[in-house]
Amino acid sequence: MRDYKKLEVWRKAHLMTTFVYREVVVQLPKDEMFALISQMKRAAYSVPLNIVEGCGRTTEKDFTRFLDHALGSVHEVEYCALLAFDLKFLNEQIYADLNKKVNEVKAMLIAFIKTLRMS
Repeated sequence: MRDYKKLEVWRKAHLMTTFVYREVVVQLPKDEMFALISQMKRAAYSVPLNIVEGCGRTTEKDFTRFLDHALGSVHEVEYCALLAFDLKFLNEQIYADLNKKVNEVKAMLIAFIKTLRMS
């Protein structure tokens, strides 16, 4: 088992999630509370949660499967952000900042998954 707190990809995913909570969803209209806001928050925290759950597994195959789930969730955050931006709920700076964090987490997850599958 791994200590998820020692993984840089988990740290980055956690920072992305806190950014979604503190900077992004607060910009969205209140009538999106049970739709886009809820979906974006769930997708965001699903990324570090899947990394954490994978760390609790005993095989590399299981760990990799949870990293795959995390990657799917980060793609979901990416689309939620695009939708919110296109609907003019987010300004350009917040969207760009979130996109940067999303792309960083995606790249790290992809590289980590590739490394695990090669071993």
